[in-house]
Amino acid sequence: MISWSNRDDRVAIVQMNAELRQAQLELLSAECATDRLRLRFSPEDIACFGEREVLRKAVASATALKDYYSSIARQVSDPNSVESPGASSWQEEKVAAAIDRVRQYLHDQRKQYRPQGVPLGADQHRTMKPFFSPTLLAGIRIVKLRNHRIPNPPFYAEAKALGLTNLPELAHMASLTFEDVVIFPGEITDRRLFHALVHAAQSAVLRLEGYTELFVRSFLRTRSHISVPLEMHAFSLESKFAENPHAPFSVEEMVKLWTKQGRY
Repeated sequence: MISWSNRDDRVAIVQMNAELRQAQLELLSAECATDRLRLRFSPEDIACFGEREVLRKAVASATALKDYYSSIARQVSDPNSVESPGASSWQEEKVAAAIDRVRQYLHDQRKQYRPQGVPLGADQHRTMKPFFSPTLLAGIRIVKLRNHRIPNPPFYAEAKALGLTNLPELAHMASLTFEDVVIFPGEITDRRLFHALVHAAQSAVLRLEGYTELFVRSFLRTRSHISVPLEMHAFSLESKFAENPHAPFSVEEMVKLWTKQGRY
């Protein structure tokens, strides 16, 4: 067993941590690749039609990695330092509290900005009509910010103190969706509007409570805003719209399908 008191071992420890960081980055890359796979195909699809040899190797690799890192976790003197959120009951309480705070924040922002909002313009409505239900489009209000941007929520400081350093900076977002209110700090393009309306559709289908819980738990798991399945789905549908804005499809039906298949 190596020791920090031994000079040669200290060099080995530095090398070990460098390799650990590299392994963590490659594991994150593999996790993102898996999220992209999950984004398009259900577990049933992969089980039925996945190439058996490739699937066997993927399962074997994932199992071996889980066993290896679990064996390391069991040796750590402070288990809480390596456990993910929700790993124990008190941590689950923190997760539940975070979900409630984010839900309340989204609701409060909607309440604050909706009186300032305006309905979709005629051209916007015409462009979005093939993709969203009349009910959803009728309820949308658009807010164009003038000379300011929305600051980060007040709970960000506490979240960063707990180690969540990759939180999305709201001031840099192209659009923000608070239930049926969509906010644009900059130019409103059809593509940006479509993306914002996908989140409005997700919120409508899942309800605010379900949407918030899925978003928070996914962020705590992936530690990346763009890797949250709700966000990845929005980008995927946005790309589909951008490739052919004249080929209609129902965003709400796709959200319902993914909800049923557990892809969120």
